[in-house]
Amino acid sequence: MAEEAEEPDDDLFEHHRITADGKQGLVRIDKFLMDRLANVTRTKIQAGIHDGFVLVNGKAIKPNYKVRPQDEIVISFPEPPRDTDVKPEPIALDIVYEDEHLLVVNKPAGMVVHPAHQNWTGTLVNALAYHFEHMPSMPGNEGRPGLVHRIDKDTSGLLVIGKTEAVLSGLAKQFFDHSIERTYWALVWGEPDPAQGTIHVNVGRSLKDRRVTVAFPEGDMGRDAITHYRVLKTLRYVSLVECKLETGRTHQIRAHMKYLGHPLFNDAMYGGNEVLRGTVFSKYKQFVENCFSIIPRQALHAKTLGFVHPVTGQFLQFDSSLPPDFQSVIEKWEHYVQYN
Repeated sequence: MAEEAEEPDDDLFEHHRITADGKQGLVRIDKFLMDRLANVTRTKIQAGIHDGFVLVNGKAIKPNYKVRPQDEIVISFPEPPRDTDVKPEPIALDIVYEDEHLLVVNKPAGMVVHPAHQNWTGTLVNALAYHFEHMPSMPGNEGRPGLVHRIDKDTSGLLVIGKTEAVLSGLAKQFFDHSIERTYWALVWGEPDPAQGTIHVNVGRSLKDRRVTVAFPEGDMGRDAITHYRVLKTLRYVSLVECKLETGRTHQIRAHMKYLGHPLFNDAMYGGNEVLRGTVFSKYKQFVENCFSIIPRQALHAKTLGFVHPVTGQFLQFDSSLPPDFQSVIEKWEHYVQYN
């Protein structure tokens, strides 16, 4: 039976063209490509195959396709190929700490961390490239030099950036060992019960929408993910919650809090942009809509960051204030529950 999928869109740009050797043994295409493409994961390859970005002999295939001798494999994407040189841009940075080895910045909501499709300019990395001329990069980190971790575009808060290869490696090891201390503040719908606990549930890409991370409580899919949380303040319909990350999976807090039944306030991707607690009366609904307009993003802020300085060995701890939109919406809820 032919292992064919739907044909991809015509409006694609060729990135790679590989011809299998005449003596090529049968091997799954995802494994074949992993051995030949630098800095790409098997998951990304499989996603590309699923999306129809990989053609073999002019036809789309499935991830279990076996490469045969003389197969011609073409990999295309919706965006044209680009080099990984980052254009320096004079964008203001909120620098919390800086020395000759590293710096810690407070990223505003709305700023993309590194250049990618549809966001080639105006990113944190573009600003960093302007801030210091020669930023290091790690294997597999091309295009986002200096970074060892990221936060979502619409999440605000603290990030550490390394200036040298040695510092990058030292920080990366701490992230790998889960010894980095990170806490986030989130405004969530409802009141989590118990008020303090640990969410130890696998998370991974949704099978229906790859932009979304979902919980896999059976543990049969996804990756191990651990979030420790405690409620800081209850405001009847919403709660301010501190989340301490033990692991750092994509959208981990957003997925874990939705799994608990308490999506982040105004998190459109995870259903938090609807009235999930309270009455259906128009006055209350209008109040919530007004709150959404104050913080037009998920209410999530990377508040603290602690790590051992890879060069000095000193433990550094940083704290950041809630940005004005986050602080304003909390004050609005406090006023509402006090007088209603």
